[in-house]
Amino acid sequence: MIKTIRDAWAIPELRKKIMFTVFALLIFRLGAAIPVPYIDSANLETYLSAQSGTILGLMNAMSGSAFSMATVFALSIQPYINSSIIIQLLTVAIPALERLAKEGGEEGRKKIASITRYTTVAIALLQGFGYYSLINSYGLVQGGSLNAFWVGAVIVLSFTAGSAFLMWLGEQITEFGIGNGISIILFAGIVSRFPTMVTDSIKGVTIWNSVQDGTMTMDTLTAAGMTTQQAEAQLKLALAPWMIPVIVIGLLALVVFIVFISNAERRLPVQYAKRVVGRKMYGGQSTHIPMKVNMSGVMPIIFAQSIASLPATIGAFTGATVESAGFGGAMMRLFDTSKPFYSVLYFFLIVGFSYFYASMTFNPIEVSNNLKKNGGFIPGIRPGKPTADFITRVLSKITMFGALYLSVIAIAPIITGNIVGYSSLAIGGTSVIIVVGVALETVKQLEAQMLMRHYKGFLE
Repeated sequence: MIKTIRDAWAIPELRKKIMFTVFALLIFRLGAAIPVPYIDSANLETYLSAQSGTILGLMNAMSGSAFSMATVFALSIQPYINSSIIIQLLTVAIPALERLAKEGGEEGRKKIASITRYTTVAIALLQGFGYYSLINSYGLVQGGSLNAFWVGAVIVLSFTAGSAFLMWLGEQITEFGIGNGISIILFAGIVSRFPTMVTDSIKGVTIWNSVQDGTMTMDTLTAAGMTTQQAEAQLKLALAPWMIPVIVIGLLALVVFIVFISNAERRLPVQYAKRVVGRKMYGGQSTHIPMKVNMSGVMPIIFAQSIASLPATIGAFTGATVESAGFGGAMMRLFDTSKPFYSVLYFFLIVGFSYFYASMTFNPIEVSNNLKKNGGFIPGIRPGKPTADFITRVLSKITMFGALYLSVIAIAPIITGNIVGYSSLAIGGTSVIIVVGVALETVKQLEAQMLMRHYKGFLE
């Protein structure tokens, strides 16, 4: 990976793309430190730190701590991700949008992109209002003598504008930089949290020691002014010292496994028939069709996480907790990241989105038609529909394996965190999966761009 980046840096055009990407990420990190006015960010951060193992902690991890500090980028790119999910599903369900996507060409793609942007702004407004309601329910809005409507409007519009700007910034990275802009921003937000994760681990060991010697108990925490929920959340952060090397070894093994599967592929043999044109003979060579085991990358995990956490997010934005009565409390309890229902739902959503993206990125009928036009065939399979059917069966099998791989590595940290009683492990495991996946995809795009420019340094 390092050698690939070094070789890409030697190419002036790619060096400009890398510098543009780095500059855009610096802007992202700068915006993540600009607080929204009228919010008591210090007390908000204290409150959300006690919710590190909940859906709020997950949102904070995905935003690079911007969520807990109530900055202009607090919503991160979550509205855009939700908008993309909605539009892509509607594209399959609504014939007009499907025709626009498949037959509209470049103009059709622009129209769909425009619809996605408008939907992003609408979702950002809703999430911004929900975040404001959460903050306001805990008395963390400091408007003073100002009109409450004005204060609320400024806060909501600031969150919305920040999310819309990140969407635009991601599109600029995709066009002028390296990799998928939205994934890169998500990657940067998670990576910026790694020092905090190390600090939290050290804090967890300190809490564990305090619990063991009896200086930190439920009674002492509640006597210090914490609510029962906050005290329980604080005690869940306890981390036994022997767990640190286990977690490190587990994460390293997870990284190795992700890299191995990301490079795994099923190769379908292809034979081209010989043909004589004039005095020359063409064809006759053997090649293969590479089919990635995991064609979708980390997108199924990102999308599944957004859908699975949506009900709990709605409940959290209403100010509800797991102890609350009513609809909000029920949603928080049912979709709690530590509960079995969340893991099961998360598992099946990843499988579903894996098949969805595999069908979008690989068309067996199109591949079969191209082979037939160029005189190619799969040995033992008749050209045309039999070839398409055969490729479809192979695609279904490897997609199932890739979906199970993504599902297992996504829920394994959740299950492990529940077993050892460390709630933050689930969030950390998901973060590692996304970071490694995005890094691998970005490096592959770098290599592809170097190959297009006939640069062979990285192949030597």
